[in-house]
Amino acid sequence: MKIATYNVNGINGRLPVLLKWLDQSKPDIVCLQELKAPQEKFPIEEINAAGYQAIWKGQKSWNGVAILSRGYEITEVQNSLPGNPDDVQSRYIEAIINKVVICCLYLPNGNPYPSEKFEYKLEWIKRLKKRAKQLIKMDLPAIIIGDFNIIPKEIDVYKPEKWTNDALFRKEVRKAFSDLQKQGWIDTIRLLNPDKQIFTFWDYMYKSYDRNAGIRLDHILLSPYLSSSIDHCGIDSEVRGWEKTSDHAPVWISLKK
Repeated sequence: MKIATYNVNGINGRLPVLLKWLDQSKPDIVCLQELKAPQEKFPIEEINAAGYQAIWKGQKSWNGVAILSRGYEITEVQNSLPGNPDDVQSRYIEAIINKVVICCLYLPNGNPYPSEKFEYKLEWIKRLKKRAKQLIKMDLPAIIIGDFNIIPKEIDVYKPEKWTNDALFRKEVRKAFSDLQKQGWIDTIRLLNPDKQIFTFWDYMYKSYDRNAGIRLDHILLSPYLSSSIDHCGIDSEVRGWEKTSDHAPVWISLKK
């Protein structure tokens, strides 16, 4: 089973890119972030024509998350992160697919630091850690996947010294990512590439992609239940070089049957 995450940065404006990648890569499950489309504007007909069913939670102009499935039924669990009923931002959707809990997230950016946006990011992470701990205690096959807006370590960023006070690299959020790992969640991309500098995002400015001046923001965390199922993984970095593409690249893992 091939499971992927992709921050599409506007699903309707970049739909040709998404459909081309789906046709080439053929993932079984896809978690999308930053749809930038209201609920009724999600291109479900085109997604269905590509062979996928979907659940999604849109939001006008920004945010938005979706889960696509090819060949497996989707049972939606919830479409918001528990713990704050006043939070109306579309950043989390959870489903059960092929007996695996899929938690698709678009964690807040948090910039600038310090600011209310950064405090919101920390509050959101606190709720995520609580939900993640619940799933660990249930001893389920589960995956937390998406754009975390967290750079876990120095190896995950080009010129880390320039990011010290950026909300993506602040010590508070890096500790939070480490805390998830201490719960038992497995950073699959890093596990299979322990010493390799890997990026999943390249800014549109300064020819960042051409210079490979990137950062690793998109992560796939597996519960211990799935540790023996890990097969291989990849970053489809060439997609970042396509015309009118997202500033993120798709990230995927393959699980053994």
